[in-house]
Amino acid sequence: MAALGGVEGVHLLRFDRGEPLPPGGDEAEVLIPGMPGGAHAKAIVPLLPKLRLVQLLSAGAEAWIGALPEGVQLANCRGAHGGSTAEWVVAALLSIYRDMRDFDHAQAARTWAFHRADTLQGKKVLVIGAGDLGRQLRRRLEPFDAQVTLVGTTARDGVRSVHELPSLLGTHDAVVLMVPLTDRTTGMVDAKFLALMPDGAILVNAARGVVVDTDALLAELSAGRLRAALDVTEPEPLPADHPLWTAPGLLLTPHVAGTVTGQLDRAYAVAAKQIAQFAAGKEPDNLVRGEY
Repeated sequence: MAALGGVEGVHLLRFDRGEPLPPGGDEAEVLIPGMPGGAHAKAIVPLLPKLRLVQLLSAGAEAWIGALPEGVQLANCRGAHGGSTAEWVVAALLSIYRDMRDFDHAQAARTWAFHRADTLQGKKVLVIGAGDLGRQLRRRLEPFDAQVTLVGTTARDGVRSVHELPSLLGTHDAVVLMVPLTDRTTGMVDAKFLALMPDGAILVNAARGVVVDTDALLAELSAGRLRAALDVTEPEPLPADHPLWTAPGLLLTPHVAGTVTGQLDRAYAVAAKQIAQFAAGKEPDNLVRGEY
C-alpha cells in the first residue's frame, strides 16, 4: 500500500486470501496478486467484472497465461528480479569452477586440501533467454572475462536465434537457462540437447524445472559427462528419495535465486511504474507476450 500510495489516479484496496473482497472491490480494474506467483488470487478474478490488468510481482507468468478473461491484460515484474537471479548464476558457476564445496568439506574435515581449481575467466557461456534476466547475467559475467552469447526466440542485435542452438551448444563451456515457461520451452533440454554439450560442460537452470528432462540430465550426471547447477527441479519441491539429491556433479538450491533482501521493494517499485502507465492510459511496458 505504501509503495503504490503515490501513484496518481489510483485508489487502493487491500484484499486477504480467503477473505471477502473489501467494499468497492468489485470496481477494481487492476489486480496485484501476492508472491510467489500469486496463483491463489485467480479465484477472485470472476468477482472483478471491471478487471483490465493483472500485474504480477514475479517474472514468471505461466500460472496466469490463458487463465484470464478476454480483454484482461497480464504484466509481469520484469526488471525486479533479474539482478538477484543473475547473481545466483554467477555464484553457482564460481562455486563449481573454484571447487568451493570441496574446500568447504575439507574445512569441515580439518583437511588442508591444496589443489589447483578451474576458473570462470575465458569460459564461453551460452545464455538461453535474452530478456531482462539474460541481459543482467551478461552484464555480471563479462567483468569475469567470460565470453557470453545470448540466445532468443529470434536473432537481433547481440542475440542469436534459438534455431542456432544445435551449432552453438557444442562450443560453449556452460549453458544457462533463463527462459519463461511456455509450450515451446517445456522439455526443450532433452537428451538430444544435452548430448550436444561438450564433455565437462555445466548446465545451469534458473528458469523452471520442466524446461529440463530430469531423467536425461540424471543420465548425463551419473555418467560423469556433464555437471549442473539447479535452482528449480521437476518435481518441485524435490521428494526426499529423489535421485537428484545424490547425483554427482550437481549443485542444488531450493528455488531461491530471486529470494533475497529487498525483493518485494524492487517488485513493488516495478509494479508502481506499470500501474502508473496504465492509469495514464498507456500500455504497460511489461505486458506478457510469450517471447524470450
